[in-house]
Amino acid sequence: MYLTTAGRYGFDASRLARIDDFLKQRYLNSGKLPHAQLLIARDGEVAHFSHQGAARENGAPVNETTLFRIASMTKPITSLAFMMLVEEARVALDTPVHHVLPELKGVGVYAGGGGGVPFQTRPTAEPMRMVDLLRHTSGLTYSFQNRTNVDAAYRESKMESWHGNLTLDEFVAALGKLPLEFSPGTEWNYSVSTDVLGAVVERLSGQTLDAFFATRIFQPLGMDDTFFTVPADKVDRLADCWALAPGKGSVLYDRGAESVWSRAPRLISGGGGLVSTALDYHRFCAFLLGKGVLDGVRLVSPKTIELVTMNHLPGGSDLTSMSRALFSEATNAGTGFGLGFAVTMDVAKTLLPGSPGEFYWGGMFSTAFFVDPVERISMVFMTQFSPSMLYPIRRELKTMIYSALA
Repeated sequence: MYLTTAGRYGFDASRLARIDDFLKQRYLNSGKLPHAQLLIARDGEVAHFSHQGAARENGAPVNETTLFRIASMTKPITSLAFMMLVEEARVALDTPVHHVLPELKGVGVYAGGGGGVPFQTRPTAEPMRMVDLLRHTSGLTYSFQNRTNVDAAYRESKMESWHGNLTLDEFVAALGKLPLEFSPGTEWNYSVSTDVLGAVVERLSGQTLDAFFATRIFQPLGMDDTFFTVPADKVDRLADCWALAPGKGSVLYDRGAESVWSRAPRLISGGGGLVSTALDYHRFCAFLLGKGVLDGVRLVSPKTIELVTMNHLPGGSDLTSMSRALFSEATNAGTGFGLGFAVTMDVAKTLLPGSPGEFYWGGMFSTAFFVDPVERISMVFMTQFSPSMLYPIRRELKTMIYSALA
């Protein structure tokens, strides 16, 4: 069922084992989740690795080779790619986005219209800068927010369809014709910002995003099972993905054997397109914990990792004070946002155990990770069920993992 070397890494083995029992009883036996995989590490070494449930309808069990759609856990990797280019002085965090993506020059803030009426806009107080893309203060949005006339226009255009008719460049051009929800830097809104950041990486590097990831990140870090398109010889390892449908309960969203992730997307999504394994993403977490180095391979400096894991919300504010969105992977007081993921600033305000400076994120199919640089702990949780915020499983896992410290 699981590999555990808990005692060597300062964990109580019986308390780690009860997490697996908890997952089984509350989530698997009840049918809430189809499967669950949990990897807990300390100092980059695996202390506990468990697999439960079937990866596919045919009963094939989840194991260490199972592939999962990691959705928004793609975002920190896109942020790393951008920061590698910052280190090469090709771009800076305060560079206006339109200097690299001229399609976004002159984009205004929503001031009226929509629903068949032409949009009215007003000028932004400040230009959208690269840091706004990384911390989600750009004024962009997601079509599934269902909040405003702007996200309704996103839905109408179907611009976020990866297998639709837009390339990444065409996607950016389409965004340039729509208004922003707010002036950059004034609010926080989860959005397609990281997809736009992927376009920045492409323009600056001269490589497609998938090629940049493969050659500059995945190969050096030994992440051989992470990609935008699942290779034909690995499709049999891709788990089925489930989603909650109104009035129908849990339904099959994407069948592993016939998955759309086995076909190359037209729009390569730096915001949510990757497939990976728990072991591969653990390597990425270990790289972050190692401040930019893994197994002797350094991709960025320790100072760059320190920078990306600081809170970059204006005025040192937190997500509770800055977010106006109906959807967020992180909504806690005391939680800031770095350059690609949430950052814990005030542990007491989060009402959860943890450490200042801990950083984390998740994906729409209920996957999650966190890295605690104080306790030197990291976690990767994998399953395949949407929506990700239906159950409080991330909070529960975090609480139980810290409770297992000896």
